[in-house]
Amino acid sequence: MTRAAVVAAARELTVTRGWAAVRMATVAELAGVSRQTVYNEFGGRAGLADAVAHAEIERFVAGVRAALFAHGGRVREAVAAAVRFTLDEAAGNPLIRVILTSSRGGTDPLLAYLTTRSDVVMAEAAVPLLEWAAAHLPPLDGEELAFAVDTVIRLVVSHIVLPLRPPEQTAESLAGLVVLLLDASLRR
Repeated sequence: MTRAAVVAAARELTVTRGWAAVRMATVAELAGVSRQTVYNEFGGRAGLADAVAHAEIERFVAGVRAALFAHGGRVREAVAAAVRFTLDEAAGNPLIRVILTSSRGGTDPLLAYLTTRSDVVMAEAAVPLLEWAAAHLPPLDGEELAFAVDTVIRLVVSHIVLPLRPPEQTAESLAGLVVLLLDASLRR
């Protein structure tokens, strides 16, 4: 409970003030714990930044999983829902917005999760897609499926960075592409 409260306090402060203004003492006060407790739990600001990022990734992955599994084996609908959730989340998440706008110098430790440490996000994002595929698709070659999932994630990320159409159109188009790829793969 203490850890979650500290992470929530750090997230709130990051969203309202930017990471550069987040101080361990302020986080402790907002979370209702001592500053020493925060240091004991996270070691310092870098550990706290990691915890905030990982909590956000877990929340995001849970949303992707819910979007996929809400549509069962209906591929087009499931993929469109997951892509739409992702695009909407990227556009509307205040933490992502703060990370991008407050990190102009590239030194914000949270920025790494969107740039140099994006492999962490990519790997975690792949988990619900692979789980959904295992539950709802015919058996596919594991390496091919992993590559396809990675490719779809990278396509979605490219549409986050450089959107070409409204999110609902992008989601439908990418879902259609996944259906085409699956059909081709299953016919081989």
